[in-house]
Amino acid sequence: MRFWVAITLLCTLFICTSLASAQVGPSDARKPIPAHPAAVPSVIVIGFVGGFVKHDDGSHLEVQLAERLRKSYPSNAYVRTFENHHRGRAHREILRILDRDHDHQLTPGERQQARIIIYGHSWGGSETIALARELEKENIPVLLTVQVDSVSKLGQKDSIVPSNVAEAINFYQANGFLHGRSEIRAADPASTRILGNVRMDYKEHPSACDLCRWYANPFMKTHLEIECDPTVWGQIEHLIRSQLDPLVEESHL
Repeated sequence: MRFWVAITLLCTLFICTSLASAQVGPSDARKPIPAHPAAVPSVIVIGFVGGFVKHDDGSHLEVQLAERLRKSYPSNAYVRTFENHHRGRAHREILRILDRDHDHQLTPGERQQARIIIYGHSWGGSETIALARELEKENIPVLLTVQVDSVSKLGQKDSIVPSNVAEAINFYQANGFLHGRSEIRAADPASTRILGNVRMDYKEHPSACDLCRWYANPFMKTHLEIECDPTVWGQIEHLIRSQLDPLVEESHL
């Protein structure tokens, strides 16, 4: 029974995100990774989309957030969204940017100069923590992780924030067939500050959402509503900008 429930859910996710992404351009896998930027950015912001959403699908608020940040910080921040099955590409991009002398290995100084923010929705929330955990193994610090209705992938544990993360926050909703992680906690409370596990209720206060309204509502309505909620993403944007602005100002000194 559980097998068929899982198959049904995966099919629903695929149909949903395929329809939502039908008009977008080529996939992330086909796009060449850009050459080294002329100026080394002060901050790296990585976003992971959920389900089978394309990394550049502008109908999703996490992609819109990245675009606004790119326009606000054109030279001081590297901002890019990835499909949640492209964590390896995101990881390689981070290492490439941190490698300031381009010798293909990171010095202790290059590692400690890292200023990284990671956010994601659904499976993207799970990949957010998985990427932070990979960076922990390489002694690379992370400023902030943000999980939005995080759904753990097989073999991943998205409830424990690794000790290399300075601050973390979790937004979730608890209704519907598919709902996210209700609580995250720090592997080391002395190293990581949990800013909150913020519950959103869309039974009492529905959020308008046009994503896949025909196919996904029986399974994913509230899971998509939190992705469409401008209040949630407004709070996330404020958190990210509060990290970015002081670092950008510092880089100009």
